[in-house]
Amino acid sequence: MTPSRTLDRRAWLKLGGLSLGALVSGVEPNLAQLFAAERDGSAAGGDFSVILFWANGGPSHLDTFDLKPDAPAEVRGPFKPIKTNTVGVHITEHLPRLAKQADKFAIVRSLHHNRGEHSGGTHRFLTGYPSVAANLNDAEYPDVGSVISKELDGRGGEVPTYVSNTKSYGSGPGYLGSGCAPFMPRANPATSTGANAYDPVPLHLTAVGREGLSLDSDGTVTLRRRDDLRRSLDALPRKLDDRSGPAAEFGRHQRRAVELLAGPRTRAAFDLDREDSRVLARYGDSDWGRDLLTARRLVEAGARFVQCQANIRLRPETGRITTWDDHSVNCDIFRAYEERMPVLDRAMSALIEDLSDRGMDRHVLFVFCGEFGRTPRIEHQDASRRPGRDHWPRAMSVFLAGGGLRMGQVIGATNGRGEEPTHRTMDSNCLLATIYQRFGINPNHMLRDRAGRPISILPECEPIAELIGTRAVPSGG
Repeated sequence: MTPSRTLDRRAWLKLGGLSLGALVSGVEPNLAQLFAAERDGSAAGGDFSVILFWANGGPSHLDTFDLKPDAPAEVRGPFKPIKTNTVGVHITEHLPRLAKQADKFAIVRSLHHNRGEHSGGTHRFLTGYPSVAANLNDAEYPDVGSVISKELDGRGGEVPTYVSNTKSYGSGPGYLGSGCAPFMPRANPATSTGANAYDPVPLHLTAVGREGLSLDSDGTVTLRRRDDLRRSLDALPRKLDDRSGPAAEFGRHQRRAVELLAGPRTRAAFDLDREDSRVLARYGDSDWGRDLLTARRLVEAGARFVQCQANIRLRPETGRITTWDDHSVNCDIFRAYEERMPVLDRAMSALIEDLSDRGMDRHVLFVFCGEFGRTPRIEHQDASRRPGRDHWPRAMSVFLAGGGLRMGQVIGATNGRGEEPTHRTMDSNCLLATIYQRFGINPNHMLRDRAGRPISILPECEPIAELIGTRAVPSGG
């Protein structure tokens, strides 16, 4: 192999995503060519970034952000809506800290799609396309983070472009390949299956994680082995005596590749010991607090899309799951929310306040949602007759904060039972289109699948006008 060999760059290393599956599978890298092509790039969308706190399993819109106090008892549940600091905006009583920040967030209540199974719903929501398979582990089309990683190819900084704690069921880079997969510190393969009771996978580094950041299972290369990687790259044939030509350039880019894998900015972003103790206290002593603080540190360091699952271990008497799949057979949904909500309230309100204090709310968008909502009717399928709700893609609520978008509003509305949108009905792709627009990515841009066929990033859809400020439509609060 020689440094002059022409390569498919994404087959070996996607700089932004830092996925190295191709590196360990035998593809011959040309680092000089790779990084020389990157050095003058600048990122689309300025420094815009997204933090997606993914409530996999599907959170209930009726018990969080779209309560129906006048609905029948079998629909409304026991929780009461409370006023917020924004006139007409009401959320559940179990989110009192967030209620004081409604001027800094927006709720979209009228999104929907057509897939009611977990992986199919996740695929539909995060890629914009329906999958052929219903219960698929890996995406057929690229998810939003993978598209961003691909479109910002070569324009990243000193940290991965796309970071995730682990892979979600039905998500992934699809036909873009592993080069556009996220960097995952300690992924768990169970999270990409139908399992719903696996141990939560932290984004922040635990005592075990501090031993060394590792890539996802597809890569098998750990950052602790960066010296081995450096030695392997050093063995590549090149002219050692040329200190000014292509060989010298190759050496500089070679070193940069290794630095990106375990460079100081990436390691510092994951190191919460470097954070102000007052900020740590604000987020709270919880995995969710530490995860969202880590996400903030990652985007502050230069990451562009950070995704983290919002999983939590319930008390055994409440339920057996760690996801938000709140069927009666899995848990008592209302006891589960009483456990989750105080932790969620503190962590999310801390992040929103933190982003605002740092001026990052102008260019960092925080999103909290799952693959769909839950059924309006409360079910009692378990032998214990405990309450639960089933899958419901016909209506859902999405919580957003920051991103330079218009906050302090509720967009859209559902009917009196929360069954379906009645105002500003929008396909869930409208949210993706909004995100892509803020990144400066044209959702109509054509990608190429594995067969070379052109496929637009999204099917035809429009960004959410009320968020980007092109129109204002009154909503029902």
